Amino acid sequence: MVLEYFICTVVFAEIYKYYELTMLNVIKTAASRRCSLRVVSRLTASQFSTSVPCQEKIVKFNSSKRIPKIYTKTGDGGNSSLYTGERRHKTDKVFEALGDVDELSCQIGLAREMALMSSTEHPFVEQLVRVQCILQDINSVVATPSSSARDTHKANVGVSERHAVELEEWIDEYTVNLPPLENFILPGGGVVAAQIHVARTTCRRAERRVVGLGGEGECEAEAGRYR
Repeated sequence: MVLEYFICTVVFAEIYKYYELTMLNVIKTAASRRCSLRVVSRLTASQFSTSVPCQEKIVKFNSSKRIPKIYTKTGDGGNSSLYTGERRHKTDKVFEALGDVDELSCQIGLAREMALMSSTEHPFVEQLVRVQCILQDINSVVATPSSSARDTHKANVGVSERHAVELEEWIDEYTVNLPPLENFILPGGGVVAAQIHVARTTCRRAERRVVGLGGEGECEAEAGRYR
């Protein structure tokens, strides 16, 4: 729930900045346009460079070591295992929730990458990384349903209420610098804002899934509150 509000706030901030930049672009000079092209050229060169610093980031595999297979064939019959060891059908509500939270993290990751590639600075990039990390924790809670979890399982997973409080603090910080929101916002306002809108709608779906499990007593209520 709180995460959706944070995403909405970021969208509003992004759209507000987008239209400010649009007005500035109307009076942009040819010199500044050339400068922007140089910035894009540097970004492109750094991405595809084969220099030593970039080479160091490449994962090197040791061919002498046997790489384990990433498939097990244990799910070919339509069932899969949870963290507790319990096996359920892949259409189970728990797997639906896990998939939606995973999709949300992917959408946020795409928005983050778009923001990093943008020619303008976006202050929320590191916050999106933080959100993705918390979503990982939430999925660990979802994958540990109370009906089959032992105390040893529950001790290894959990979501703190401070995470939702952190989101609320971020929302307050953005709200201070934004004009009053008096109308509904149509999805758009730039590529980054449009992608964050997609993340927002995915967040609402993930919230419905996780809150539903919480209502059945299968996962912590705090996991649904963070959404």
